[in-house]
Amino acid sequence: DVYKRQGALMLEFLGLYNYWVFAVLLMIGFYAVIARPNMIKKLLGLGIFQAAVFLLYITMDKVEGGTAPIIQKGVVDAIYSNPLPQVLILTAIVVGISTTALGLALVVRIHEAYGTIEEDETQQLDLDQ
Repeated sequence: DVYKRQGALMLEFLGLYNYWVFAVLLMIGFYAVIARPNMIKKLLGLGIFQAAVFLLYITMDKVEGGTAPIIQKGVVDAIYSNPLPQVLILTAIVVGISTTALGLALVVRIHEAYGTIEEDETQQLDLDQ
């Protein structure tokens, strides 16, 4: 009986696998953005953070037994998947790529102006002037 309960708990845990991966990726990305002084590493952390959010939306979109929302003759009481999360993710991917490109352009410009891409060093150079 104890083994059955442990097995049921393990299956329940594995059933939430996507959510665990989401949480881990979110924390890794957040840590990289907050704790790293290197601006390139901050941008990589932001990308990981965004990927975690994409995973969450796609995970919530899955409908067991759902099909594409195309109405057909003779089909009654069909279960349809919602296409809206997929559209939102496509839009978010474009925005994420644009944000990364803008961030990289700013890092290049900061490197030209300060000679470094370390956040603490650029702040110290600003204070020294």
